[in-house]
Amino acid sequence: MQVDTGWVGWLTLPLIDHRKRRRFRAWIFTAVRSRYRFVYPTFEETTARAIEACEAAWAFFGGRFHVLIPDNTKAIIVTADPLAPRITPTFLEYAQARDLHIDAARVRHPRDKARVERAVSSVRDDCFAGEILTTLEDARVHALQWCREDYGWRPHSRTQRRPREHFEAEEQAALRPAPTTPYDIPLWSEPKVGRDQVVAVAKALYSVPYRYVRQSVTARADQQIVRFYHHDALIKTHPRQPPGGRSIDPADYPVERSVYAMRDVAALQRQATAQGETIGRYAAALLDSPLPWTRMRRVYALLGLVRRYGAARVTEACAAALAADLLDVRRLQRMLELASTTTPAATPSARVLSLARYLRPASQYALPLRPAVPSSEGESE
Repeated sequence: MQVDTGWVGWLTLPLIDHRKRRRFRAWIFTAVRSRYRFVYPTFEETTARAIEACEAAWAFFGGRFHVLIPDNTKAIIVTADPLAPRITPTFLEYAQARDLHIDAARVRHPRDKARVERAVSSVRDDCFAGEILTTLEDARVHALQWCREDYGWRPHSRTQRRPREHFEAEEQAALRPAPTTPYDIPLWSEPKVGRDQVVAVAKALYSVPYRYVRQSVTARADQQIVRFYHHDALIKTHPRQPPGGRSIDPADYPVERSVYAMRDVAALQRQATAQGETIGRYAAALLDSPLPWTRMRRVYALLGLVRRYGAARVTEACAAALAADLLDVRRLQRMLELASTTTPAATPSARVLSLARYLRPASQYALPLRPAVPSSEGESE
């Protein structure tokens, strides 16, 4: 089976403006032996549309072909290489699920897919030229009828046989059975983990372990499960949530963060009770509200006072506050601060000064009295 894609027609939009048109393309599948052809119109050339077109092709042919020979479209081939082309992860997973071998054509080698090399112009001119189509579904119905009733019964110039008759006589029996269940097309993305350990996938939020904060992870989301990978290693799984939903696992958060992240009021109450029964009763009084998670910060402030002043002093202050029906952490902090400033300080002992090493007695500083010496003039000095 060879496949190619290209622009093939236009849709007329009468509800908006009869002069407005929208261009559409088509995935064109051609059986190598019988040249029987299937055309699947679409607006996009993405991996999801490629898988959707393949599923429609298996239903049209009534079975799965063994080998698919695509052009080097980015929807299927990431890196073209004549020996080992790299296939997109989503389409590779689909090929493995459907047991389909991908034999990509070489770049600038039209003979590798000669059956569909000029199929785009043929489909554009023969199938859609001159047709007035308003919706994509109309284009698909018209293309299906053209493949079966028009192109399928027209003798092929090379085989000189009708493609549909040739296919039903020789090729259809060699196909593998067609899928009985629709394929769940996964959504692959590479989101970045936020500071709150939450990742957004398809407009839903999921938690991941703390060590991956601010790192990029690979997410695979199907209809049931969302899987997260880091360097190809599975790190977390969650049930798929609708857009706007949340799936948060408390085990992903550290102990000191999980209480606030999950709004676990009971766990916060247990932390306060572990510091003392009185402190626990004061925390319970603080949380006594129809919306207790709105008062969690007050309990965190209370635990901060315990770490700063000690459990014994905070227990005394809480007992006094409960007796006065005082439920204000700021005033409780003020009580502890005033108690610390009014605590009498210990009387320092008298300081004993040691003798200085070079201290001299006071007699050495007294001026000695000298006797008067008579002068030559008879007067004493």
